[in-house]
Parts: sequence; structure tokens; C-alpha cells
Amino acid sequence: MSKKEKREVMVIKGGNLIDGTGAKIQKNFVIVVEGPRITAVGKEGAVDIPKNAEKTEVDASGKIVMPGLIDSHLHLIGMKTDRFLEEQLIRPPELSLIKSVYDTVDLLNAGFTTVKDCGGFGIYLKRAIAEGTTRGPRILSAGYVLSQTAGHGDVHFIPVEFVDARVSKRSMSLLCDGVSECIKAARYALREGADFIKICTSGGVMSMVDRPEHTQFTLEEIKAIVEEARHVGKFATAHCQGTEAMKNSIKAGVKTIDHACYPDDEVIEMAKKRKDLVFVSTLSIMLPIITEGEKAGYPPWAVTKGKEVWEDTTKNIAKLYRAGLTIASATDFVGSPLLKMGTNAKELELLVKHSGFKLMDAIIAATRNGAKACGLENEIGTIEKGKLADMIIVDGDPLKDIKVLQNKNKIKMVMKEGKIEVKRGIKFSA
Repeated sequence: MSKKEKREVMVIKGGNLIDGTGAKIQKNFVIVVEGPRITAVGKEGAVDIPKNAEKTEVDASGKIVMPGLIDSHLHLIGMKTDRFLEEQLIRPPELSLIKSVYDTVDLLNAGFTTVKDCGGFGIYLKRAIAEGTTRGPRILSAGYVLSQTAGHGDVHFIPVEFVDARVSKRSMSLLCDGVSECIKAARYALREGADFIKICTSGGVMSMVDRPEHTQFTLEEIKAIVEEARHVGKFATAHCQGTEAMKNSIKAGVKTIDHACYPDDEVIEMAKKRKDLVFVSTLSIMLPIITEGEKAGYPPWAVTKGKEVWEDTTKNIAKLYRAGLTIASATDFVGSPLLKMGTNAKELELLVKHSGFKLMDAIIAATRNGAKACGLENEIGTIEKGKLADMIIVDGDPLKDIKVLQNKNKIKMVMKEGKIEVKRGIKFSA
């Protein structure tokens, strides 16, 4: 840097801070951002701002500053309707990819600065965002989903030879049976650009021929997949609803247990010994399907299974929460009218209303714990010195009304890595 060049810093001041660590709300804080990172956080008057800096001030007076929101399980598959069976058979995947571009913009505009795509077009969208072709949150993507034959990701109404993504552009599933096939499928996902490996270790609600409590893949198969991810510094995430499937996933070293419908006391004790383990709640997909799903076009069998699972899941997420385990919030949204991207903060309200979360803990589930679910706890999720400058300014107090985070117009500023992505009526001064 030449002597004439000045460092450029951004100073956010006057607001009240929810830093994502669980600390109480802090008043009149100053946050200094230089480049993509936070360089100082502290009380007004106690923070040193570089004297040789070219300074831009952001006035957050009367508002809340908090970390950018994180959805730890969704699918960037650009669904246009809720008739997912018809879309899989009729709608070209290229149209879904185009739609998903707009979904990522909606996520960013709603304050989501990071999302975890557990099977979708995120492996391409993240590159388009990086090259400036479109806007969106930081994306971690599995790209493809590993399923056993007759498992949750095996689209059984399509001939089996056309289900696998390696032979059909209409599928995002990789069918694999036995340790050697699981290793090869994991390597294929990594070859295509996966940030983590997604595996279905149980049945589910949205697959017709299995049930959520059914166990899928053997312990040895799951271990092989986890090991392949570990070899390249990555991790495995499990679609995992049944009790035995959770035990196998935890033993095998899976990082996140997503959906977590039926944990028992043994699962809880096993989880307590795994400090890196994260459970991921997805109440947001269940409730609209059981209340509005049949009218929207979901098959009756999916609605019926959803109703069977709902009460147990809300009680069991509460049980995991009371046990002190790490829970990250997510939605499983796909972009359809019933599961629309940009409305993802609904999960926080449902955690409070149906699983007994304290308001601050619901926020932590969408910030600090979400970062852990993404393997990025050292980079994002809290507003602390040295972290990436992902943050939002909210006109309203989510510690009084968590639903304020669902109102896009109340999200007055969205910053990702120090860059202002959304500005709605916030005052700036040089």
C-alpha cells in the first residue's frame, strides 16, 4: 500500500448488539469492519478506529445488529410448484436451475448469509455467485445425495437404471450398496464439487416405500463414506430420522443428524460424547405439509406420514434441547410456494412455539450453531473480532418478537464478508 492510499473501514455504530454467542443484548456498540473481516467490537468510545482510514459510518441507532442468518439444511432445486412428483418427471432440470438462481437472491435479501444445500444445484450456484454472475448467500453444497437401493433417495417410480445421477440428468441421487460402491459414490460427489457428503441413513416422510424409522445403510457403509469425506478435510451429513439410524450415524462419525425425529435416551448419551455433533431441526417443512400439503399437491401418503411424525418430532427436538445438545435450525425448503426461499426464519418461531426454545437460543440455532453445522464455527456465526463480517441490521427486537426476522422489510441491511448486499433505509456517511 502506498503512502497516499488509505485503509477503508466501515464503522457500524449506535445499535444494540446480539452477537450470537449467547451473551445478553449489548447497547450502543461499535463494530469496525475492514475488508471481509471484523477488526474490532466494543462499546462506543472504547474502540480504536484507524486514524489513517477512509471511514464509512453506518447508523444503526434504535436497531439490532446481529450475525447473518444460517439455514443448515435446504435444497436449492428451484421447485416451481408443490407437485414434486410431476416436476421430477416433466419439468426440465434446466428450468429448475434457473429458478434456483432467484431463490438464492431471495435468501440473501431475507438476511440469510449462509445456507447448507443438502442436495441441489448449489455446487453450481456458489460458483456463479463467486464470479459475480448472480447474488446469493455463501453456499455449502453436497450436490448429490447418497442413497442405498430402495432407500430414501431412490426415486422408486422411475426405473432403477435411470435413478442414479451418473446416468440421468433428472436425478440428484447416487445409488450405492456395499462398502466399495459407497466409496465410489462419495468420490463421485467430491469430484463434482461437493463441500460435504450427504447420506440418507434412514427412511423418510417424502419417500413412498419406506418409513422414517427404517434404518438404511450398514454401519460399515456409513463409516466408509465418512472416511472418504475426512480424507479431503470434509464431513458427512445424514438425513436421519430413526433411532437405530442415529446410533449408526453417531458411531460412524457423521457430523450432523438432520431431522432427528426419534432419538432415545441412548442416542442422547452417545451424542454427549461427540462434542462436534450437531442435530439439525426442520420443523418448517413438516407443518405446512400436514396443514396445507394435500391441497397444494402433495401425495396423501406424504401428508399422512407427516402427521404421524410431527408431534413426536417437536417433543424430541425439545428433549435434545433440554439435554444441552447442539441444535442448528433449518427448513428443508425447496423453493416451492409452500416452502418458499426467503421465508426460512419461520423455523425460529416454530422452535420457540413447539419445542420450548428460549428466544436467544432460537437465534443461536440460526447463527452460532448453524456455523458449527457447516463446519465454519471459526469463521462465521458470531460477531467477534477476526470473524468474517456477516451481519444484519434489524428494525425490531427478535428477543421480544422472534417473528420480526420473517419480515424482509424489517431487515434493513445485509452484509456478507464486509460487502453490503442489501440496504433498506439505513443512513450512511463518509
